[in-house]
Amino acid sequence: MTTAVEVRFVTRADYAEWLPLWEGYNRFYGRFGATALPEEIIRMTWARFFDAYEPVWALVAVLDGRLVGLAHYMFHR
Repeated sequence: MTTAVEVRFVTRADYAEWLPLWEGYNRFYGRFGATALPEEIIRMTWARFFDAYEPVWALVAVLDGRLVGLAHYMFHR
């Protein structure tokens, strides 16, 4: 068992583990049930991380081979 957390850029293969973290983030801010983000917005958000023309990025934290955290960011002027 490793105790070090690895932080790295998200990859397309991370989607299945990223999604529950993203849903937990949204639930924390009250976006669930009737106020949940539409599937289209979730897919668009995910796609933006891999679009070279979008100024948005995602990092994930990995512990013992599992995603345990996420950070999405963009640079503002």
